[in-house]
Order: sequence, then structure tokens, then C-alpha cells
Amino acid sequence: MSAFEGAPLQIILRDCGLTSFIIVGVATEIGTEPTVRHGADLGFIPVVAKDACEAGDQGAGQRTWINLEHMGDAIITTTDDILQVLTTM
Repeated sequence: MSAFEGAPLQIILRDCGLTSFIIVGVATEIGTEPTVRHGADLGFIPVVAKDACEAGDQGAGQRTWINLEHMGDAIITTTDDILQVLTTM
């Protein structure tokens, strides 16, 4: 369920010289979490805009946030914080 699987996403990010990506999603427990984990396994730094994500199943979504925060391989933040960083660059 990772966005990297079967797609040229990794190649595109690397060709652009990117080492991180920002992710949002409507199915945190289905597509977002696997993409974050896969991206981290590939050496990228995933940045998750938590307030721009939703879960189809609230219990599964809560477990996803617990897992992502516990693993520590992603930066979990808000859209406001992301916009603040991007506008000061």
C-alpha cells in the first residue's frame, strides 16, 4: 500500500535531489503509514502533516499515530508549522 511500490516515486525524488517528503492522507492506517515506513526504509525523511490526515477506522488510525511516534523515523507536525518553515526559506 506504499506510494513507492510499483511507482517511480523514489527515482523522481532522488533525481530532484530531495531527501525528505511531506505526506498527507485520507487513509492514514492504509496508505499513509506504509508510505512513511517505506520512505524511511529507503533513506528519506518523511514529514507527516498530522492535521491533514484522517483514518477510515478511528481505532486503527490511533494505533497508526502511536506506531509512527514510537518508531521515530518520521517528523510528525502540523500544516501550520510546515507553512511557516516553507515561507521563511
